[in-house]
Amino acid sequence: MRSSNPVFSREGSFTRDSGYAGFGNTAQAGGQPGGNPYAGTPYAQQPQQGQAPLSDEQLYEMYNGPSAGPAATGRMTLDDVVARTAMTLLTLVVAGAVAWFTLPFDKYGYAVGASVVAMVVGLVVSFKRSVSPPLILTYAALQGFAMGAVSHVFNTALNGIVIQAVLGTAAVFAAMLFAYKSGRIRVTARYQRIGIAIALGFVLLMLVNVIASAFGAEMGLRSGPLGIVVGLVGIGLGAFFLSLDFASIEEAIAQGAPQRESWRAAFGLTLSLVWIYMEMLRLIAILRGDD
Repeated sequence: MRSSNPVFSREGSFTRDSGYAGFGNTAQAGGQPGGNPYAGTPYAQQPQQGQAPLSDEQLYEMYNGPSAGPAATGRMTLDDVVARTAMTLLTLVVAGAVAWFTLPFDKYGYAVGASVVAMVVGLVVSFKRSVSPPLILTYAALQGFAMGAVSHVFNTALNGIVIQAVLGTAAVFAAMLFAYKSGRIRVTARYQRIGIAIALGFVLLMLVNVIASAFGAEMGLRSGPLGIVVGLVGIGLGAFFLSLDFASIEEAIAQGAPQRESWRAAFGLTLSLVWIYMEMLRLIAILRGDD
């Protein structure tokens, strides 16, 4: 199933390259169609002239030896995704801590600038055909810097709100992972179409709200009862994005995607978690009486 998540839907993402692992080519070594896909490996080579044939003991050891796993063949594994995601999130947290402890309140414009640049880098990563770990880590650093500054402002006004938002984000992630692995949520084509349509409408509405606010018009989408509803919808969309991430990662591993694609998976998960955290931060601020 092809994901609607733009991070995972790029052509060539989470798919076997042509002839990956020796399959998919109509012509193999020597130009013969349907040739041995393992040509060039020690198992396919014939003994050279003058070389003694393998003994029965050697053949027995080769036959009973462990088969090459995903790591040995350069394929993506769940451990790869976990490791890359941890690296990306660690970069984000460290950059956030730097902004928290070093950026004065009157220099808030630096955080806005970092957020804008992070958005541009994120778009480049999303629509770039090949995976670029440096760009992904650059996005994490810039986004983390912006989030650290914003979080500091919120926490100064409402002490403890950052811890609440982090715990809320972790709870949403854990709940979605359980729901997906237990089969309570199934990522079908219809599920994706409905979710993406709602997400596009939500983003468009928030864009209109930002433009209206810039001209002094207040739509009330981030305050009061309406703000609570909008916040809940935003968190729900973040959970929806997580389900797309889980499905894409599972499919990629099953299809034997190259190991480098684990960076794309880490980027997708980071995007979803950032979305949920920011929506959680706004929602808790409204519930605590200050938006």
